[in-house]
Amino acid sequence: MVVLHQLSDFLDANSKIPVSPPSYYYEGSAKGGEMLRLPRTALVEAIAYNLMEHLRENPLYSREGKMYGVLLVELPTGEQRVIKAFSGLLHGCSVVEGWVPPIPGRDQVVLEEARTLTELETIKQKLITLKNLPERLEYQILASEFKQQLQSMCDRHRDCKQQRHSKRQQLCQTLTGEALTIALEQLDAESRQQGIERRHLKSQQNCILQPLQQQITAADKQIRELKQQRQALSRRLQAEMHAAYSLTNFSGQSLSLQQLMPGGLPTGTGDCCAPKLLHYGATYNLKPLAMAEFWWGASSLNRDKIQGEFYGACVERCQPLMGFLLSGLKPHPPTWEGLWGEVPIIYEDEWLIAVNKPPGLLSVPGRYRHNQDSILSRLRHLLPHGMAITSVHRLDQETSGILLLARDNLTHHQLSLQFQQRQIHKVYEAILAGAVATDKGVIELPLWGNPENRPYQQVDEERGKPSLTHFRVMRPEGEYSRVELTPITGRTHQLRVHAADQRGLGVTILGDRLYGCNAVANRLYLHARELSFHHPQSGENLHLQIETPF
Repeated sequence: MVVLHQLSDFLDANSKIPVSPPSYYYEGSAKGGEMLRLPRTALVEAIAYNLMEHLRENPLYSREGKMYGVLLVELPTGEQRVIKAFSGLLHGCSVVEGWVPPIPGRDQVVLEEARTLTELETIKQKLITLKNLPERLEYQILASEFKQQLQSMCDRHRDCKQQRHSKRQQLCQTLTGEALTIALEQLDAESRQQGIERRHLKSQQNCILQPLQQQITAADKQIRELKQQRQALSRRLQAEMHAAYSLTNFSGQSLSLQQLMPGGLPTGTGDCCAPKLLHYGATYNLKPLAMAEFWWGASSLNRDKIQGEFYGACVERCQPLMGFLLSGLKPHPPTWEGLWGEVPIIYEDEWLIAVNKPPGLLSVPGRYRHNQDSILSRLRHLLPHGMAITSVHRLDQETSGILLLARDNLTHHQLSLQFQQRQIHKVYEAILAGAVATDKGVIELPLWGNPENRPYQQVDEERGKPSLTHFRVMRPEGEYSRVELTPITGRTHQLRVHAADQRGLGVTILGDRLYGCNAVANRLYLHARELSFHHPQSGENLHLQIETPF
């Protein structure tokens, strides 16, 4: 089975790959404590984009959403090749021509797996039968009918009680002696008769519903027992599979998943792209150079995966294995200078710094990942007294261009006020994946970020916050359009939504897969080109401008 692919299968001779820092690192600590890292480079991303185009041509790949991955490797001869993998099963198969095979070990438990899956299917059918028990529907219908009858009876008895009360008052005013006694006794007898009628209906209800309820209660008990049995079977199979699955690293060491994670493993551990690719590379003496994983197909159940987007190692299944899988590779130096190079500073004084942020690099680290690679992290590491540096504003990870940072709290506060009061002039340049109908104009749309679908922003007339952008078409470029965008407000993804939405320009920014761009691109073609503001300390008006890299 052919698994090693030529670079030419993914890239033609004229492909231009931008020179930029890696956008992500797969990383883990080796036994000695060294930090081992494998980058996701522009080259391997370009290879992945080509694979996406292949997947797009076959609608079968879009039906089931899953992670795909590519690993750029070097043969002992020095030649470069590409291997690719999918997570789980592809169209119901674990072995597919041209793709890396699953991690060995499944064949050792294939009979046990088949037997367990048969048992699980039997349990599934029993659960379906018990959940669809005819007595459940019969109980609901009869209970509803009895409820209506009882309510109707209670309404009628209440009216009768009110009538009896009025009649008692009238009789006490018009009758006396034995005649009054007999009349009142008749009213009391009527009340007792209605009580008997209510008790009879409730007794009838219990006689009919109680046997049904007993059958339902027994069925629910069976369901709980079957679910426990199903869980036990699944855990037993997973334990046997994890004991059988064996991973190999670049030191030549092989361990089972159970040995690697004796405290327990989530379902599916070992079936993801990254372990498959790295295990295969280590097994066949292939030197890994760069790796990329992306999602393709329908969105994941919790909508946290988007087709065409790159993702890092999953926290539960893959990240705990990374240190072992990367063992045998040369450790990266711990300093960021050796790892990433210097930050491109375009202006610096004792109060503030402006940098040219490359695409794919975060402006600031994530909320719970203080050491995550970002412009702010790099500056704090590289500059003397760098911990005092704070970001005044942010650019999207995939957006390049001018980013402003303050070197003290007072400057940060004063610049932040200028941003809030819209006193800072920003100009962006973008390439749109199509033609624009109007040469220039203004876009004004209310934007809202759905907390259940972050980071996606949408136009929402009721909940959205106002956003305003001026635009000018600079020139057409083939089937694309180069535009200048001047945001007046600074909402999240403002320019991306204003470009993509039909109430805006109606054409996505090239490379913006989050908002529907289907064209192949090696980056988001959005660049913060100019920034003008009043220097809060020197008093001068600064106008910063850098060249657009595309």
